[in-house]
Amino acid sequence: MAKIKLTKTELKTQRDALSRFTRYLPTLQLKKQQLQMEAQRLRGEHRQLQQRLEDELNEIERWIRLLDPNTAERIGEFLQVAEWRVTERNVAGVDVPAFEELRFHQEQHDLFAEPMWFDDVINAAKKILELKLRLRIAQQQLEAIENELRVTTQRVNLFEKVKIPEAEENIRTIQIFLGDQQVAAVGRAKIAKRKTQAL
Repeated sequence: MAKIKLTKTELKTQRDALSRFTRYLPTLQLKKQQLQMEAQRLRGEHRQLQQRLEDELNEIERWIRLLDPNTAERIGEFLQVAEWRVTERNVAGVDVPAFEELRFHQEQHDLFAEPMWFDDVINAAKKILELKLRLRIAQQQLEAIENELRVTTQRVNLFEKVKIPEAEENIRTIQIFLGDQQVAAVGRAKIAKRKTQAL
């Protein structure tokens, strides 16, 4: 703990600091609570996306056996991404990426030249690609929120466990010192008064 001056000015400074800390702490606690709820929501969303991806991968596995090398190569042509847009949204003061849109190039194919399940495989592959991208964005969101939550928790702990008790202790110490000084001054004044009356 740093050495403090035992003066009225320092007492005012410490009281002002304590007032700032106690006024700012509820805001930090609210932010921490919002971040915790958002992190919990994102973890659930992440798990759901992983489950959906696993389901889609299991679904496409039955089509994979039907693919010959030429058909597999043709499917790749239909998976060319035309546009992938990611925006940002603000969550409790943290900018996090948000998946907005994924568009593929529209390739036309001859319905009679391809197997009848060709469209199903293409649609399933597009879903898998989109889910992988959504999963990547969800992971980035979760990392950003958890990082901010860690920093906010450290600040809350700093205020609750260090700054506020330190300011309260400094105020108490200064008040005791100033009170002792005032009592000593009154005592000196009485002694001086008695001496002047004795003359």
